[in-house]
Amino acid sequence: MSFEIMNVFSSLIQKQAVDEIEKCNDYTFRFGLTLSHQDAIELVETRTFSLKNNGRIEFGGGVIDKIIKEFCDSPYISMHNYVETLHELIEIFYFYKNETLDLISDDELIKFMKNSFDGKCQGSLELLSGRELDKMARNLRYGYAPDYSEDNECEEEDADGEY
Repeated sequence: MSFEIMNVFSSLIQKQAVDEIEKCNDYTFRFGLTLSHQDAIELVETRTFSLKNNGRIEFGGGVIDKIIKEFCDSPYISMHNYVETLHELIEIFYFYKNETLDLISDDELIKFMKNSFDGKCQGSLELLSGRELDKMARNLRYGYAPDYSEDNECEEEDADGEY
């Protein structure tokens, strides 16, 4: 009986998540980006898969709608790469949520991802995941600010004339 209740609860959460994703179309339409009902279902499946792979659980709709709203105005996202990019961003998000040991909020992580994606990474998901987020996670684990860079420290020392 308890498994039946959990399955019903899980399917209700997934339906709610699909509905939240579809509502994002009202916002993203102005950027020329929309998702079909099937796209929304597949994004929820990606979230479920990513949560399972990273040993995480999540209550409520999750962060997919936040990722959609944050990234929809990126100059590097168009209708032809929109759905694929969202799938990858969701997987990257949950992986780095673990890698940061939850030392950063969902909103802060999404904001960092967006700034890096549009900035230093110039739309490259490989650079985002393999370089910028990796550095950020390492910084947080070692007690530094997320955007700390040893290069910045060397530049500061050189500017002061001290080594």
